[in-house]
Formats: sequence, structure tokens, C-alpha cells
Amino acid sequence: MPKGPKGEKRPADPIATAVKVMRIATGEEEETVEKTDDGKDAAAVSLGRRGGKARAEKMSPKRRAEIAKKAAKARWRQPD
Repeated sequence: MPKGPKGEKRPADPIATAVKVMRIATGEEEETVEKTDDGKDAAAVSLGRRGGKARAEKMSPKRRAEIAKKAAKARWRQPD
């Protein structure tokens, strides 16, 4: 099933999608998306937490240092 911009489920049929969007816009239906306290999508937050940690665990300290040096160089580069 297709998902909307914030992960909500929407009908696959374009007309049914238009009707659902119209009902949400007019307040006939509630749009349901799980949010955290700060307004972010809970599923995306949990994936983001796992992804960075897993990537860091796979990398060697040497590779992490290379990435950090490249980031610092880009951060402090003078504009052209």
C-alpha cells in the first residue's frame, strides 16, 4: 500500500486517494501517524538511532578518523 509523505497509509487508487485527502482536509477523517513528543515519526526515529550506531560499530577507528578529518576540512573550508 502506498504511503504518504509522513508514512501514513493511503489507498493505491488515485480517486480513492483524492477522496481520502479531501476528507482529511475537511476534517471528516483524522490523519493517524504515530509521533514522538517532539513531533517526529516514531518509526523513523527508531531507524535513525539504529543506523548510525550500527554503521559506527562496523567501521574501524582508522576509517572513522578519515571521515572525521574530511568533515572537519569541509566545515572549515573557505568559500570560493
